[in-house]
Amino acid sequence: MPRDGGEGHIVLDGDALAKDHQYFKFGGSRHSYDHKLQAWSADTKGSEYFSIRVRDWATGKDLDDLVEETDGGVVWAADAKSFFYVKLDDNHRPMQVWRHKLGTKQADDTLVYEEQDAGWFTHLHESTSGRFCVIAGGDHETSEQRLIDLANPEAPPRLVAAREEGVQYSLADRGDGLFILTNADDAIDFKIVTAPLHAPERKNWRDLIPYRPGIYIIDLDLYAGHLVRLERANALPSVVIRDLVSNEEHAIAFDEAAYALDTMGSYEFETTNLRFSYSSMTTPSEVYDYDMVKRTRTLRKRQEIPSGHNPADYVTTRIMAKSHDGAEVPVSILYRRGLTLDGAAPLLLYGYGSYGMAMPASFSANRLSLVDRGFVYAIAHIRGGADKGWGWYLDGKREKKTNSFDDFGAGARALIDAKYTSAKRIIGHGGSAGGMLMGAVANRAGELFAGIVAEVPFVDVLNTMLDDTLPLTPPEWPEWGNPIESEKDFRTILSYSPYDNVAAKDYPATLAMGGLTDPRVTYWEPAKMDRTPARHHERRRPGAAAHQHGRRPRRRLRAV
Repeated sequence: MPRDGGEGHIVLDGDALAKDHQYFKFGGSRHSYDHKLQAWSADTKGSEYFSIRVRDWATGKDLDDLVEETDGGVVWAADAKSFFYVKLDDNHRPMQVWRHKLGTKQADDTLVYEEQDAGWFTHLHESTSGRFCVIAGGDHETSEQRLIDLANPEAPPRLVAAREEGVQYSLADRGDGLFILTNADDAIDFKIVTAPLHAPERKNWRDLIPYRPGIYIIDLDLYAGHLVRLERANALPSVVIRDLVSNEEHAIAFDEAAYALDTMGSYEFETTNLRFSYSSMTTPSEVYDYDMVKRTRTLRKRQEIPSGHNPADYVTTRIMAKSHDGAEVPVSILYRRGLTLDGAAPLLLYGYGSYGMAMPASFSANRLSLVDRGFVYAIAHIRGGADKGWGWYLDGKREKKTNSFDDFGAGARALIDAKYTSAKRIIGHGGSAGGMLMGAVANRAGELFAGIVAEVPFVDVLNTMLDDTLPLTPPEWPEWGNPIESEKDFRTILSYSPYDNVAAKDYPATLAMGGLTDPRVTYWEPAKMDRTPARHHERRRPGAAAHQHGRRPRRRLRAV
C-alpha cells in the first residue's frame, strides 16, 4: 500500500493467476523504469522452468510477449523497450543471456552472452545504481562478472576482471567507481576493494575494507553516500555502515544471544534509509527502516502469528560443542520456558553444512508446535557452512567433508551432556545436501538418534558425481570433487557416500522424501534411503589408468 495511505493498485494477483493451474510458483517480477510495465515470471509445472510475461499497468492485461524456459529473472533496458533474461538449456543449466525486444517473438531474440564452461552457472541482476545489467557467472570457487550499460542495451557486455581459479568477486557501482567484494589475495573471509569503472581489471583493485581473519563479509549494499556490509563472526551476524564522505563507521546493535539478520536492498540509490530484517528463534520476523545518518530505526512490519505468540514464553540460547579435532561448533537452542533440563526431553537437531550456506537462528512458527509439546529444537552450525566464516566452509568440503558429519555428531553429544536430551531421544533433520548429512550421520553415529528426517536427500554421492550427463554434476565437482578425473576424489567420496557405506547394523527409523521433478536431487536418491546395502559391483579405478586406454572410466550401475 502507498505510504501516504492512498488506495493501492494490484498489478499481479497470484491466486487469480494460479486458478487454472495445478501448480503455480512466482519467479521474478520487475517493473520498467517508467513504471508502466511489469515483467513477471511463473513456473506452472514444478520443473523450475519459468515463463516470462509483461503486464501493462494501465490496462491490467499482459502483452502478447512470451519468453519461455528461463530462470525467471528480468533486467529492463532504460528505455523499457527490451529486457534481458537467462535461458536454461535442456539440462536445466543457466548458460545463455538473451535480450528480448517487446512486440517480437522469442525466436527473434538476440543472444548477448553464452558461457562455455558446463560447470559454470550464469545469472543477471541490476547494479546498485541501476545503471548496469550485471552478468554474474561462476561455480563454487571462482566467479566472473560483466556489465551492460542499460542506456545502451545493444552494446556488448564489458568484462570487469577475468576469471582466476579460486578467486571470487561481486560488485556494486557508484559514480565512476566500483566497490568489489572478493577473496582475492588469500582473503579467506573476504575483503572490499575499489576500482575505477573505466579500468576495473584486477591490477587496479585497491583495499578499502581489508581482510580480517574470522570476520566474514557476507554481502555489501551500496548507496549514494553509504556503504553497508553484512558481516558474521562466530555465527552471529552484524550490519556495519560506513559514511563514504567521513569514512566513519558504526554497527546496529542487537540484544539477543542468537539471531538472524539480513539487509533487504532498496529501490532507491539516493537515500539514507536502510531496510533490514531481524528475527530470532523466539522473536518473529521484524522489518525495520534505519536512518543511516540519524541512527534511528522504525519498525515497519512484524510477522503475525494467528494463534498468538509471546516471546517471553520461550528461551533461546547457545552452547559450543567440541568436535573430534577440537573445533568449537555453535549450537543454537530453543525450548519453552519452564522445561526441566534433565535429559528427558525429545529433541530435533537440524543441520546442513554445505556450499558455504549458513543456517541462521531465525524464527519459525512451525517449530513452536514441537516446542510447545516439550521438544527442544536445536541447530548445529557445522563446518561446510560459513557460520563462522569462509574458512569454516573450506574445512567442511571435499577432502574435509567428514568434518561436517563429525560436527553434527559432536553437537548431539554436547546436547546430551548438557541434559537437553538423551541418546535415542534425538531426531536428526536435514534436506538435500543436509539429507546427505543425515545419511552419513546415520551410518557413523546412528546410535545417538531415534529417527532421521531426510528431505530430498543427496545420498548417492559417488554415482551422481560419476554421471556428467546429469544437469548439476559438472557444477558440483568443485564442491565434492571430480571422481571421473581424480582417483583421490573417487576414494574420498567413496569413504563417506551414504549409499556406499550402509552396514549390517541397526539404523534409526528414517523418513525420506523425494520429488519426481526435482532438478537437483533426482528421485532415485531418496528411494535408496531404504537402508538396503549397496550392491558391491566392481568399482573401476578412475583417473589416469582409464585414460591410458583411451576411454573414460565406466560408471557404476544405478540400482534402486
